[in-house]
Formats: sequence, structure tokens, C-alpha cells
Amino acid sequence: MSNLDYLVSQLRDLLDNAGYRYNDKFPPERELCEKFNTTRNQLRQALARLEAEGRIWRHVGRGTFVGARPVLNLQDVSYLRDQLKPDQVMAVRLSIEPELCRLAARNATKSEHEQMRLCHYKCCESSDWRTYEAWDNNLHHTIARATRNHLFLYFFETLNSLRRSVVWAQPRTTDKPPSDYVSFFEHSAIVEGIIKGDGDAAASVMTDHLNTVNLRLNKAKIKT
Repeated sequence: MSNLDYLVSQLRDLLDNAGYRYNDKFPPERELCEKFNTTRNQLRQALARLEAEGRIWRHVGRGTFVGARPVLNLQDVSYLRDQLKPDQVMAVRLSIEPELCRLAARNATKSEHEQMRLCHYKCCESSDWRTYEAWDNNLHHTIARATRNHLFLYFFETLNSLRRSVVWAQPRTTDKPPSDYVSFFEHSAIVEGIIKGDGDAAASVMTDHLNTVNLRLNKAKIKT
């Protein structure tokens, strides 16, 4: 393994294990150079590779951030947030996200396969609901990014922002997901379908998964 490959691997480990969430700010270059005992030039090469993978994005004068570069028109999101109901958001998710699985099964890289498996593992190992939801979001975003279709990614990003602001929170009766939480099994089947290149199977399970989520949300609505 070359020095650059090793540095990229170290940075991936930092991204995966340091508790970063989507759009969190990554440490500055000076700090990373000191941490990994590398040069500014080699660090920038490694960061460029991670950016190409969609793991980070960089903004001159602002720094480096976790996740893919935002593609949202925030004014549109603010407008739509006031117009939509949760059922409408879920209807669009059911139309789009199964298709994302089909495209991801065709186009995902080995690195994205590994990231999907990591997200699923982290969901299962979550010590609280907030951590679970962050990794769950990361999994769905990795699937969208793996489609290699920027228009679909734009739709997903907009939909995901609306989901977080429009859909009511689910009530939690435990500190963390139970070991038999149905989403664990659904996530596993979705990821394995994508990795095996079986887009139809992954899409079918994604549909089941979203219907399961919708059922929980509707039960919460009735109770409140």
C-alpha cells in the first residue's frame, strides 16, 4: 500500500469512527497534517480522492465538510416545507427511493458497498436513537450517491431535507433500537441486494422498509 493509499485509509477511518454527521466540519488541514504526520500536498491529494468518492466536500475559505456537496436550493425547501403534509413526503419517497436502489445496484463502487455495510453495522450497534438516525440517514444518502445520477441525488437531498422538517418525530419508548428492530433486517436485505447487483430485490425491500416506517408514523399520529 502506498503512503497516499494509507493516508486515505486513515482519513476514512476518522470519518467513519469519530462520530461525524452529515455536513459536520472536518478538522483543518494543518491539524490533519500534524495528526497523520504528512505534508500539506499529500493531504490535499488524499482529500481530493475522498471528495471524488463523495465522502467530503471543500469550500475555499470555509473548510472541509463531511458528506457530499449540498445541491439544494434552500429557498425551494423552505417554500415546500410549508405546503406539504407527511403523507405526501412519504408518497414521493416510495416513488424515488426504490429506484435509487436499482441504480445503486448497477453503479455502486466497492468503496460504496463497504460504506453501506458500515452504515448498517453502525445502525445495529447504536447506543441511542440519535446515533441510529444519523447512520440511517448516512445509509440512505450513500445509496443515493451510488446511483451516479446527480439529478436523482438532487431530488433525494431535497426530499431528505423535507422529510426531516415535515415528518413528525416518532415516539421512542426505549433508549436505543431494540436488537430485533425490523429496520435492521430490512437495511441488511437492501444492502446485500445492492452489493449482489440485484436491483429489483433491493427495490422491493426498500418499498417494504418505507411502508414499515410509514405504518409506525401513522400509528404515532393516531396516538397523538
